Amino acid sequence: MMDNTSVDNLKANSVIEANLREMADLLEQQQADGFRVKAYRNAADTISTMDCPLSSILNKDGLQGLIGLSAIGKSIASAIAEMLHTSHWAQLERLRGATAPEKLFCTVPGIGPALAGEIHDELHIDTLEALEMAAHDGRLQKVSGFGARRVAMVKASLLERLGRRRVRAAHLTIAPGVDLLLDVDREYRQRAAKNDLRKIAPRRFNPDGKAWLAIMHTRRQDWVFTVMFSNTQRAHQLEKTQDWVVIYFHTDDTAEGQCTVVTETTGPWRGYRIVRGHETECASYYRQHMAKQSEDEGLEL
Repeated sequence: MMDNTSVDNLKANSVIEANLREMADLLEQQQADGFRVKAYRNAADTISTMDCPLSSILNKDGLQGLIGLSAIGKSIASAIAEMLHTSHWAQLERLRGATAPEKLFCTVPGIGPALAGEIHDELHIDTLEALEMAAHDGRLQKVSGFGARRVAMVKASLLERLGRRRVRAAHLTIAPGVDLLLDVDREYRQRAAKNDLRKIAPRRFNPDGKAWLAIMHTRRQDWVFTVMFSNTQRAHQLEKTQDWVVIYFHTDDTAEGQCTVVTETTGPWRGYRIVRGHETECASYYRQHMAKQSEDEGLEL
């Protein structure tokens, strides 16, 4: 006979299975590629046949234990771990139009509503994993109100809560090149302007419940992208909801990352699209692009 804890853990399996199926349905409705849709449904099918709690596998063997299950790769395993650790799945909530990252950040000791809002508006992140990365790579300490002591408190809390022994440096550096990010940004804005994308009705800052937020799913090389305009309080205040583009990315073997692309308003690259946090790489990209353009024009002459 199973004890109550075992029963509750198996109920968690059912919730995760349902979430994976909902993710597949939303991706299908939003015209994502069939490979992603099938991957989530296959993972849900695997979980539906299990008589062992996913939490037990994660506690015993870590992420690798989940990856060892049929049809579950690293990306889906990370999503399962997120649901087990936090009772949230940022990707799914995002596609539902229901993200509320400030409330999630407020569950971390040392972070109140004001600081949670600053984190979301300044860093454009919406998951605890992304918060942990920001705490380790120096971005969090640049947010007003975060000194070394508070950052250390956040690191310690997230280390315990996310069940990690360490933050892997690779997770802090793996990202698409700015050339790819800028091309995805270009495609998204062009298609949004042509009204060629499905739209969702975000629950935040949308009292009329209007479906206005265009969403795009695309795969480039080994990268999977989900793209949408920023729906932060700061974006609305500055009237940038049709300019700031948030790009979420992952591969089948890496955890999700994100970045924000904006139109630069000052300096030598004013008017150009810039990936926040990658200004130097964007400047180099544009210089190389201009040099090649000049060379091609010279050859034509």
